[in-house]
Amino acid sequence: MVKKIFSIFIITLLSFSIVSCGISKKNVTKAREQKAQNEVLQKPSVETKKDSAVLKDEAKDKVSNTVNDTIYINTENLDNTLYSWGMRFLPNHQTPEITPLAMSLIKKYDAIFVGDTSKKVVYLTFDEGYENGYTPKILDILKENNVKAAFFVTGPYIKQQADLVKRMVKEGHIVGNHTVNHPSLPTMPDEKVKEEITKLGDMFSELTGKEMRYFRPPKGEYSERTLYLTKSLGYRTVFWSLAMADWQPLPGGPEESYNTVMKRIHPGAVILLHAVSKDNALALDRIIKGIKAEGYEFKTLDDIK
Repeated sequence: MVKKIFSIFIITLLSFSIVSCGISKKNVTKAREQKAQNEVLQKPSVETKKDSAVLKDEAKDKVSNTVNDTIYINTENLDNTLYSWGMRFLPNHQTPEITPLAMSLIKKYDAIFVGDTSKKVVYLTFDEGYENGYTPKILDILKENNVKAAFFVTGPYIKQQADLVKRMVKEGHIVGNHTVNHPSLPTMPDEKVKEEITKLGDMFSELTGKEMRYFRPPKGEYSERTLYLTKSLGYRTVFWSLAMADWQPLPGGPEESYNTVMKRIHPGAVILLHAVSKDNALALDRIIKGIKAEGYEFKTLDDIK
């Protein structure tokens, strides 16, 4: 009788052990599957130490040669407050003031608004939303004065002015990205922002065989989220420290264009001029000569470290 009871006890104990092992194995398997799933879905911190070139290359390798891999671009915790680029101009050729927040974002995302402020150097840039007939003359003047500039172009500009874009490249100028359709990027979802930028870059590469490296936000509107996306796509954002309302005719004509630039010029100035302006086109030769006469040297965005 005792043996029988003992046998039943042993069988019962073994049954519980087998069931427990089964449950344990299921839990381990489930935990491993959950861990694997988390590893796939886990996105990197915004504070990633990888630079934009590495991010771009990894994203291209990971998802069919595109840079749209959300594994590498996480904006969920980034501020998307829309800001319009602006500054307070100071007298006596001092560097304009920007807000502490703007300065912190400039530093965090390696953007540009001034160059080397310790030397009398300036950087000339043009925005090209559309062609108004003045860019050929602008290119002639730059060539005559041996000055290299940067031109930020849009999708319609590349399509309609392919020869001018090719000429810019041939004559040693930088051609930058101003998006396909010139929208306010902070109002758009991530995929649309990336599409606006990457499609314009593709259009330029197909036309010239070159790659774009610099980006200027349409309308000067940005957020921390769009600065992060831009850098993650391999671009350096370029704002400006000297500009005027020259996308429309200036009340004082070419004289006002010249006087405004000469009054606001400062060491390290990133000058923004709109190429659609007749006043700028007429004043450009005088502006360049006036800046040189003040002891300044023209550099390019590539010289800004």
